[in-house]
Amino acid sequence: MGEVKGFLKYKRQNVPHRPIEKRVHDFDEMDLPLTPEQIYEQTARCMDCGIPFCHGAGCPLQNSIPDLNELVYKDKWQQACELLHSTNNFPEITGRVCPAPCETACTLAINDEPVLIRHIEFQVVERGFKEGWIKPMPAAAKTGKRIAIVGSGPAGLAAAQQLVRMGHDVVVFEKDKKVGGILRYGIPDFKLEKHILDRRIEQLKAEGVEFQTEVNVGEDISAHYLHKMFDCVCLAKGAGQPRDLNVVGRGYENILFAMDYLKVQNRLCSGEYKDESEIVTAKDKVVVVIGGGDTGSDCVGTARRQGAKEIHQLEILPKPPDTRPPDTPWPDWPRIMRTSSSHEEGCNRRWSVMTKKFSGVETRVNQLQCCEVEWMMNKGKWQMKEIKGTDFTLDADLVLLALGFLHVTHDGLVEKLDLKLDQSGNLAVENYQTSQQWVFAAGDSVSGASLVVRAIDNGRRAAASIDDWLKE
Repeated sequence: MGEVKGFLKYKRQNVPHRPIEKRVHDFDEMDLPLTPEQIYEQTARCMDCGIPFCHGAGCPLQNSIPDLNELVYKDKWQQACELLHSTNNFPEITGRVCPAPCETACTLAINDEPVLIRHIEFQVVERGFKEGWIKPMPAAAKTGKRIAIVGSGPAGLAAAQQLVRMGHDVVVFEKDKKVGGILRYGIPDFKLEKHILDRRIEQLKAEGVEFQTEVNVGEDISAHYLHKMFDCVCLAKGAGQPRDLNVVGRGYENILFAMDYLKVQNRLCSGEYKDESEIVTAKDKVVVVIGGGDTGSDCVGTARRQGAKEIHQLEILPKPPDTRPPDTPWPDWPRIMRTSSSHEEGCNRRWSVMTKKFSGVETRVNQLQCCEVEWMMNKGKWQMKEIKGTDFTLDADLVLLALGFLHVTHDGLVEKLDLKLDQSGNLAVENYQTSQQWVFAAGDSVSGASLVVRAIDNGRRAAASIDDWLKE
């Protein structure tokens, strides 16, 4: 390790953001990266903890975090970049959008602030691109096997890169106009500017990955075509079925799923829209976001940049505690109160609130009828109960449903392939192989909605399973 008592000498220095009064007027990335000197001090905080839970219990990719920190501390940046890429295909993405479960599993997090792992990762990969260390790695020889990957999100892209480097011919099909899936259309530019994604996609193309966009597999091309033209298929379609809110008035046209709303703005940022009638904006509107997770937070930040008059965010669960509670002990991901950069920009947040009804005029909602709820443990299960006398109304010009996702969409390709599902509606797999031997699956299609870092890990593991199967 670098500095034996560095964790005592240096305090954690969080990454600053651009001033709120400036960043809310554009969709540029917010972070202001630390200097090399500051990064040196942050890597020095990595202690000789014996069992590094950060890359075992914390990181789904099992990045070699203590070794990475030591290499940066010793100014061996190129070696650090190579080490990072040995386990993570896209550290420039996880270095921006990952919630960093590695940091909450850091040994220092027991009674101090954890090592600044995510930003160190970001610094390593960005220096790698700047110095030209990150180059295409085409396979030395071809196997003659052809693989189709359906979906170009993090799982699909990771699987594609791993497989093409093994020598297979890989074609990625994407139903949208551009490659990237949720990375391009679901994550706002203020968290992930899309030229970052394009930079990596160019590497995949140089390695031999073929991308076919605006192709809806199952409709534009059939399952029969896939079976005839490819040795196997990997489904990386994501968990595209959003959770709905089935209450009176749900049908008003200005009640939208969060991902539909975010997709519009991401397309605007990339210059895809030409017909302004398709544009949905929060400008001068009272916006209500229902759902308190990351997607809801992204809606808040997007609405603020669009010029919303007011923003309210409602969460049906109770407000989390400020410090780690006993039910999520270290090194588990803690159930604590989190305030995102979007919340800091202005938002009225309420917890333990249930929406009972939408009211409106003609085709548009203009009011929510809500109440407060309490949560009680009953026979080992949490149950919700409405609190009498707490009913209230909330005006709204735009309502965004950010209630998470249920599972992969079943209509289309999944039904036509007659694939078995698990109890949650996800694709049932064994070692990433579905009920059809020639069809594999990875990412949220298998796990349900999860983290980008887990999707990358899934894609890598699915690729290994596919390669083994093709060699049989």
